[in-house]
Amino acid sequence: MIESIVNSMKTLEEELLYKDIQNAIDSGKSKTDIIESLQLGMTMVGELFAEKEYFLSELMLSAEIFAECQKLLGGEDAVEAKYGTFVMGTVYGDIHDIGKNIVVSVMRSNGFKAVDIGVDARPERYIEAIREHDPKVVGFSCLLTTAFDAMKDCIQQVRAAGLDKNRILLIGGGPCEESTARYADADGLCKTPQDTVNKAIAFVKK
Repeated sequence: MIESIVNSMKTLEEELLYKDIQNAIDSGKSKTDIIESLQLGMTMVGELFAEKEYFLSELMLSAEIFAECQKLLGGEDAVEAKYGTFVMGTVYGDIHDIGKNIVVSVMRSNGFKAVDIGVDARPERYIEAIREHDPKVVGFSCLLTTAFDAMKDCIQQVRAAGLDKNRILLIGGGPCEESTARYADADGLCKTPQDTVNKAIAFVKK
């Protein structure tokens, strides 16, 4: 790990981080080492958010900074999708996307190829995306309690199509609780972006 990059990413010191990355490139460090250092810093940001030392604004900023670092290193292709693909959307009847966008960015920065299917996503859109991208992890988001039935419908139709095999189906969003996961027949609940990362990586490694 490149300690200066890890620390600059963790503390969200944007200008210093870009200099650290350029110094690492100039000194012959591999893109893999740089990306892994960035990812470790992002993991620390997620932990600080979970511990309530960082807030939503810091989490959003970290995703934006990571995206800029990717550009310095050659774009999204610079990050190896070592854990496979993650598909996520906000279920139909709900058009909230801030939480979804943050989770997609954080998953992308932690070794997943993240496919965002947008908001107001119906079961057919999930099914199409799963068939096209063959994800290991599928995320269903909502911020409205009135969308719980839609979340359940999306998951049920994915299972009915036989597309839940060898995958984990996760839900998340402000009003979601363990009871929501049981109601929707999901495989798990994620309360924070880092929680999504942890559950997804644990599943893939298993």
